[in-house]
Amino acid sequence: MFVDSPPEQRAVTTAAPPDRRAIRTVGLLVSLGILALVALASIAIGAKELSLEQVWHGLFDDTGTYVDVVVGERLSRTVLGLLAGAALGLSGALLQALTRNPLADPGLLGINAGASAAVVTAITFLGVTSLSGYVWFAFLGAAAVGALVWFLGGSRGATPVRLALAGTAVTAALYGYLQAVMITDGAALGKMRFWTVGSLASATDSTITQVLPFFGAGLVLALFLARPLNAVAMGDDTARALGANLGRTRALSMAAATVLCGAATAACGPIVFVGLMVPHAVRSFTGPDLRWILPYATILSPVLLLGADVIGRMVARPAELQVGIVTAVLGGPVFILLVRRRRTTQL
Repeated sequence: MFVDSPPEQRAVTTAAPPDRRAIRTVGLLVSLGILALVALASIAIGAKELSLEQVWHGLFDDTGTYVDVVVGERLSRTVLGLLAGAALGLSGALLQALTRNPLADPGLLGINAGASAAVVTAITFLGVTSLSGYVWFAFLGAAAVGALVWFLGGSRGATPVRLALAGTAVTAALYGYLQAVMITDGAALGKMRFWTVGSLASATDSTITQVLPFFGAGLVLALFLARPLNAVAMGDDTARALGANLGRTRALSMAAATVLCGAATAACGPIVFVGLMVPHAVRSFTGPDLRWILPYATILSPVLLLGADVIGRMVARPAELQVGIVTAVLGGPVFILLVRRRRTTQL
């Protein structure tokens, strides 16, 4: 028997009151301002201490001493952090809506594991050693696993539970393969150690250029899916009654999440918590409407990623902590608080 959706879900397809829309719009503008400040901090702060004057000359003086540090390193990793953060946040929001699980993230459907397995295979059996090679193998691995999970989950007949189960099974198998290869091949283990942690330190203009088309395509597709995913979130029967094409919506959502997360993982390695925590956090402010969740996740996820990267550069000078370590350290306690808050609210 069909059970009526709760009021907060029934309200998804209705227009928000004007005052609430205004608050959300102002919130987006404030979020953009915060993102701009964090991006500037990412350019100005690094493992090597530079004054603001030196940073300024590095940005705008082509022949200056600090051009390589400011433009060649910091600016590139800031741009990559903006792109990768937005991609991880969007993919997490899509997968949470697709699986109807507020704790879902790109790792749930095996996308991260697929990228990692492809990179290990490329290093161990094909002799690939450059980052430009990693990018394409990682992306292809993520795409292949996304397609496999979609097929195992039932293709057009896929349900959230079947997709989650298929993703969990594929992830377990791939991580078993990863451990076997890395244990038996010491060279592969050494080369993979840095990449699997997740880092923006290897950002280059070439890397950004290679993954930028995938980021752009995934972003457009994700924003296009906001309205039909709102219907899907209300349950299959209600979605059909509203005219949503369940199979097409789920297939496109899976494709968008795979493209976004695959590109981010290919460029930076698997970074945890960003795609899980940010969409979950913004939902408490925006409500369940994906037309607001997706823009907020696009803006605030880079804030978390770049902020964690800046912290990693500051706490271990003159060395630095990889951003994947910092997001895990920061994300764990914060996410526990969010879950406890959600539980208290439900009680």
